Amino acid sequence: MDERVREHAEVLVEWSARIEAGDDVLVDVAEDAHELGVAVAAKLGEVGANVVTTYGSDELARAYLKAHDGDFEAGDHELALVENADSYLRLGGGRNTTATADVDSETRQAYTRARSDVREARMDTDWVSTVHPTRSLAQQAGMAYEEYQEFVYDAVLRDWESLAERMAKVKEVLDDGSEVRLVTEREDRPSTDITMSIEGRTAVNSAASVAYDSHNLPSGEVFTAPYDTAGEVFFDVPMTINARRVRNVHLVFEDGEVVDFSAEQGEDALQSVLDTDPGARRLGELGIGMNRGIDRFTDNILFDEKMGDTVHMAVGRAYDSNLPDGETGNESAVHVDMITDVSSASRLEVDGEVIQEDGQFWFEG
Repeated sequence: MDERVREHAEVLVEWSARIEAGDDVLVDVAEDAHELGVAVAAKLGEVGANVVTTYGSDELARAYLKAHDGDFEAGDHELALVENADSYLRLGGGRNTTATADVDSETRQAYTRARSDVREARMDTDWVSTVHPTRSLAQQAGMAYEEYQEFVYDAVLRDWESLAERMAKVKEVLDDGSEVRLVTEREDRPSTDITMSIEGRTAVNSAASVAYDSHNLPSGEVFTAPYDTAGEVFFDVPMTINARRVRNVHLVFEDGEVVDFSAEQGEDALQSVLDTDPGARRLGELGIGMNRGIDRFTDNILFDEKMGDTVHMAVGRAYDSNLPDGETGNESAVHVDMITDVSSASRLEVDGEVIQEDGQFWFEG
């Protein structure tokens, strides 16, 4: 086994999920993530955790969804499994990144809505999502397999404490702020000028550990839950949404809701997301990427949204970690991130003060 796989498992169990002896851990292993699964199982055994392993496969999901009549009911057995777990670890991978591309949007939406209780229960655990470098993900990223392995481990195996200290500066500004404005002005693409209220919200210093209310490995972003969104935004980073390629998304907001949208490619996939439920047309997240160990786009949101010189916004569900106790944020069965490059001709303001311009933060010389 590549020693980096064992290092990945160690970071996941010890730094990210903070697993302790006696913890009940549910591990969901994707296709072709077997090697990481073995390393994680060994580490969990060393810690003294109690482990149940499930197999997550897009090909199995496609077979089920294509055969079903579409009248889905949540399974109490799955809900019980998640509700009784202290931690949930998702080891992503996969053989075919577009395995579910031919599942119709109505079936996909119905299945997503039916599993909302399971999804909420999973988010009540100390959950962490990571990914094992597979050949299908390397192909999706347009990289050789060995090159992609280097990319993944450069993003995952890093000094998280040092990055957390840098991101804390941005968190502090967002916590004290009332309104964020993002502006981009470029001749070769539509402009962005969007404002979002953040007063009363708490930003998360997403340093790849549940100790920071952070649930992705790799991570490297600061995010909050905006509301009262107004203006327009152009997302110029290509992405895959529900196994469909989507490019150049333009959203227009009025009174906090998407009132107009377009996409150069994959507009029907975008519309399917926005039509899921009323909350799918409102923002649930504003995130600022700060992981400069991620140096290119790979068409994998786990990495792309954390990349330095990017800002992302998600339509759909807001995270409880951004909300005051007892307050409910935007509710939806979906949470779909979209990314814009802010490396040039851009500025990010908080209460009128520029905190990032052309990708550079105010504290960077």
